[in-house]
Amino acid sequence: MLDDIPREEFLYKGNTACAGCTAMLALRYILKAAGKNTIIVNPACCSTVCQGTFPKSAYGVPVLNIAFAAAAATADGVASAARNKGKNVIVFAGDGGTVDIGIQALSGAIERNANILYVCYDNEAYSNTGMQKSGSTPYGAITTTTPTGRKDSKKDIDFIVMAHRPAYMATASAAFPRDLLKKTQKALSIEGTKFLHIHVPCPSGWRYPTEKSIELGKLAVRSGMWFLYEYENGKVTLSPPTSAALKKPAPIDDYLKPQGRFKGVDIENMKKEVELGMQRIRGLVQ
Repeated sequence: MLDDIPREEFLYKGNTACAGCTAMLALRYILKAAGKNTIIVNPACCSTVCQGTFPKSAYGVPVLNIAFAAAAATADGVASAARNKGKNVIVFAGDGGTVDIGIQALSGAIERNANILYVCYDNEAYSNTGMQKSGSTPYGAITTTTPTGRKDSKKDIDFIVMAHRPAYMATASAAFPRDLLKKTQKALSIEGTKFLHIHVPCPSGWRYPTEKSIELGKLAVRSGMWFLYEYENGKVTLSPPTSAALKKPAPIDDYLKPQGRFKGVDIENMKKEVELGMQRIRGLVQ
C-alpha cells in the first residue's frame, strides 16, 4: 500500500532515537518528500541528539544546529542566501521550541513570508530534557512539572499560526505516513512560509509500550485528540480520518488508558476538552 512513497533514504540507520520514536519516523517521510536538495535547521530538541555528530551524522542532508529561539529567523537567512536559491530549507523543531521558546521568531518569519517550511513535531512536552510540561501538553497529562496532571488547556498553536495567514499550513501525524508525505510535498511546492504541525507519540515520555506508537497515533486522530486538516487561501479542508472522527469518534478511553501520563485523569473533563476541540474544528469548515 506504500509503493508510492520514495524508497531513497535520507535518515540513516543507527541514529540514537529511543525505541518507538515517531519523531524520527516523521522526519524520515519529510526527507523522502524533500529529497537531497534540502537543508535542515535544527533548534535544541530531541532530533538534535538523534542526528549524531559530524562526520557520522544520521541525516543525509546538511544540518544547521541553532539556538532554541532562533530557528525560524536563521532558516529565513539560510533561504535568502543566493547560493541556497531553489533548495528546501526546513526547520525541524519540537513543540517546546515552537509553541513556547521559538514562537516570536516563527511569527516574524510568517509576517515576512520567509520561503521556508517550518515543521513542529509535537510530542506534547519537553521530552529531551526530562519531560517537562510545554505549551502543547494536553489537559490531564502528567509531566515532571505537572505531577498531578495539567489542570488547564493547551495552547493552540495552529489557530495562532492561522491568524498570521501563512502561505500554507497543515496538521499531520506520523501514524498516517502517506498523508504526511503528500502534505510535505504540497508545502514544498508553494512559495512563502509553510507550517506543518505533526503529532508524534513518545513512548518514553508518555509511558506506553514502544510497539504501540502507531496504534496510539491513529487513536489520537480517531478519538478527536488530534485533527488532520489543511489551511490554504483562507480555507480549511479536513483530511478524511478527521472527517470520519467528527461523525463517529473512537472512545477516548481507548487512547488514554495505555498511557501512564494520563493515570488518574478526570475522564469527564477530558471528554469536555475533546468536544470543545471538535466544535472549534467544525466551526472552521462551516
